[in-house]
Amino acid sequence: MIPWNGTGRRDPDNPDGPDDPDDRGVATVWAATAVAVLIAVLAAMLDLAGATAVRHRAEAAADLAALAAAGHALDGGEAACARATQVAASSGARVVLCRLRGWEVVVEVEVGVRLSLLGATTVRGRARAGPVVVGPSSGAQRAGTGRPGR
Repeated sequence: MIPWNGTGRRDPDNPDGPDDPDDRGVATVWAATAVAVLIAVLAAMLDLAGATAVRHRAEAAADLAALAAAGHALDGGEAACARATQVAASSGARVVLCRLRGWEVVVEVEVGVRLSLLGATTVRGRARAGPVVVGPSSGAQRAGTGRPGR
């Protein structure tokens, strides 16, 4: 135990003693606060990374669903959207919008995610698919050559 003179001032006989005996344990409080802040920052970063990954998953599911629907566009809007719903469900997504206009399909899907700070939320992805327009400057295949752009 460090000698203390009881007045809250340094004991002249003990120059290395504490200035204030009430300062004991303050480093523990600061360390605990720093650890709590670091944990909160880590949780926020993990939530951000998780939300970004789920957003990419939703966009990929929308892309696949739109391509599948476009492949069934000749069968009509109901068949195309039914196929989009099947493909989206296999990717863990739910179709919230499916529209066929002419040969173009627009699909919007949502994916649920549970974040530690924000709780449960949904992330949406949207995609559009349709026929390729072949023109003189496009990189699409020319008829009969079997090679792109030659």
